[in-house]
Amino acid sequence: MSELLIEPSPHIRSDITTQKIMLNVLIALLPSVIAGTVIFGLRALVLVVLCAFFCVIFEYLFNLVTKRRQTLSDLSAVVTGVLLGMNLPPTLPIYMAAIGSFAAIVIVKQFFGGLGQNFANPAITARIILMLSFGRSMTSWTAPIDWSAPGTDAVSSATPLASPESLPSYLDMFLGLRAGCIGETCIAALLIGGLYLIIRGIIDPVTPAAFIGTVAVCSILSGHDVLMQLMSGGLVLGAFFMATDYATTPLTRAGKLIFGIGCGLITSVIRFFGVYPEGVSFSILIMNILTPLIDRYVHQKPFGAKKEAAK
Repeated sequence: MSELLIEPSPHIRSDITTQKIMLNVLIALLPSVIAGTVIFGLRALVLVVLCAFFCVIFEYLFNLVTKRRQTLSDLSAVVTGVLLGMNLPPTLPIYMAAIGSFAAIVIVKQFFGGLGQNFANPAITARIILMLSFGRSMTSWTAPIDWSAPGTDAVSSATPLASPESLPSYLDMFLGLRAGCIGETCIAALLIGGLYLIIRGIIDPVTPAAFIGTVAVCSILSGHDVLMQLMSGGLVLGAFFMATDYATTPLTRAGKLIFGIGCGLITSVIRFFGVYPEGVSFSILIMNILTPLIDRYVHQKPFGAKKEAAK
């Protein structure tokens, strides 16, 4: 008779590594980085690259000072830097980007134990820190650059959420021809990247679908323009690239569904009733904090486990 072996999960082995996951995320972000550069000019690209550089430097120095193993090869610091840069206005001063990078890597990520131990998404938290610290600079938007008139200075403009009375066309919003953060305006590029991650099996579509779908339903019920709400702000960027972070979101599909719905509800409440025109960053941070509670009450029962007897 053969011996029955019982081992803890996981039982399925895979050659996927953190480095490969992060490399796929960078590939998925590339269309949005290119779009942001075309829409807002070379300074936008410089800001994104510098954020990635600062994040790498801060992670290297922190590991060096604390005598931890260097973790730059997993590319997580690069991904954090690119995501942070995409969440910034193209005219943000460089020193503020450096402060945001420090907050993301050192405070949010490394102080809590490094990759996989952080309680919240580093890029989202850093954006909120910058928004609360440098409100004027973080809400100074510029219109898309006019490449037909080289040398033209940046023209200030309002985002669709901040100025709903002067909306661009749906096509312009889909292509990103509006004011906003570097990586959030071009919905077409974000969808390409998001679909790439889903096809590659890097992210589960449950969270983005629940997030975006909840905002759509809330917009309909409250009488707002649904397409405008879906294509404005950082909804698509947040839904595909930050609400799907492995370390700060629930483990189960049921938990991911709850997480996405919660993000959508909080985003809608802030947009429609709050003092801030945008609520994506705050919603993801709040749901990040609630993730351990979601995982506690929505978990898979191990095969063969028996329900505890009632006391």
